[in-house]
Amino acid sequence: MATVSELLYYPVKGCAGLSVPSLSITPKGPVHDRTFMFVTPDGTFRSQRSTPRLAVVRPAVVHDGAKLTLAAPGHPDVAVAVRLAGEHVPVTVHAWSGWGVDQGDDAAEWGSAVLGEPVRLMRVPPDHERQVDAKHGTITYTDSTALHLTSLSSVDDLNTRILERGAEPVPMARFRPNIVVADSPEYAEDDFREIRVGGTELRWVKPDVRCQVTMVDQDAGKPAGPEPIRTLASYRREPEGGVSFGIKLAVRTPGTITVGDTLSITG
Repeated sequence: MATVSELLYYPVKGCAGLSVPSLSITPKGPVHDRTFMFVTPDGTFRSQRSTPRLAVVRPAVVHDGAKLTLAAPGHPDVAVAVRLAGEHVPVTVHAWSGWGVDQGDDAAEWGSAVLGEPVRLMRVPPDHERQVDAKHGTITYTDSTALHLTSLSSVDDLNTRILERGAEPVPMARFRPNIVVADSPEYAEDDFREIRVGGTELRWVKPDVRCQVTMVDQDAGKPAGPEPIRTLASYRREPEGGVSFGIKLAVRTPGTITVGDTLSITG
């Protein structure tokens, strides 16, 4: 039976993730997942699509969320005292317009120096409410759904195909999942519809259609294309366009997921 191999969350949208032994899942996804994001001075979100250097930023949430630490090669670490209250500043993520709480000048100056462009660091306010629609469920600053799931067998199959083309295999980090599954056949996750794992119930929303972020070297923060998109395009095209790898999930019942948990799947 499929089991949980790894769990990750990403405190700052577009930045490095943290691998953890368990995740507390809220209706909006993992606690602290993508609750911060860097934005341009006009409030437009930054992602690795436009700012690949986000990948080298290593965030950590400490003191039960009271502080956020940020690290990046060649720059001193900075500790940000998290502001939950404060003026609501307009921000956008794709077509969504909402609000953020500015985390101050120190975070902004540090982020601007690391990324090479003027940015501010925002956090979701306590009254944050956002969803693409009812099917997608409630979310933080993530693109569209609360959770992303991939499997080890699928990335192994993909990398076999990439090697056959004479290219270098890609690590799982390129796909930025929250849940990595082991002990399931390759691409079995395509058919997962209802998932019970740990104390949670999750539901399928859609295939995870992939973008150029998967072609960013997550250690160097630089484009490293054309893989894996080139190989995925040879066998993972979606009818509505794009290529998929993994699935996107919404939360039916919050709870806790732990590495080693078994998944109970309903197709």
